[in-house]
Amino acid sequence: MLGRLKGERGQMAVELAVLMPVVVVVSLVVYNLGRFVSLCAAFDRISLDAVLSQGVAPSGSQTQMVAVEEVRSCILESLGEGEACDVEVSASRMGGSGMSGSLSVLPHLTKFTCTLTYRPWPSAFVLAGVAYDAPLALHHSRSLVVDRYSPGVVM
Repeated sequence: MLGRLKGERGQMAVELAVLMPVVVVVSLVVYNLGRFVSLCAAFDRISLDAVLSQGVAPSGSQTQMVAVEEVRSCILESLGEGEACDVEVSASRMGGSGMSGSLSVLPHLTKFTCTLTYRPWPSAFVLAGVAYDAPLALHHSRSLVVDRYSPGVVM
């Protein structure tokens, strides 16, 4: 019995050395997934509030470009994330097919599309033969149609 125990010495250390890189990679995947889901939940709430508060009636000039920049800065300020995520906001007018002579029933509707881009941390590494290569970026979008000249009108 004593001879058999001598032969099994170090088995746990070998198992730990083989399993540790896999545990680290799985932990990083879970961490990044949890952080992305958390950011998406906050982004959904914040982006709609920003469009309703800043996109409908931006401060200063009432142009579409000013409204887009106000919405973007409001979202970035509310998220408070550093370089891990970026926010893009675009706006397009709804209604009318662009043909001359066509009459749009709803001429002032604007569709705001807010896009969150998340870059996982770290982007790539290899640990004891186990590779972790995160996607370049994960994207999440949210859209809302509002009447820019009638506060409180949401479609």
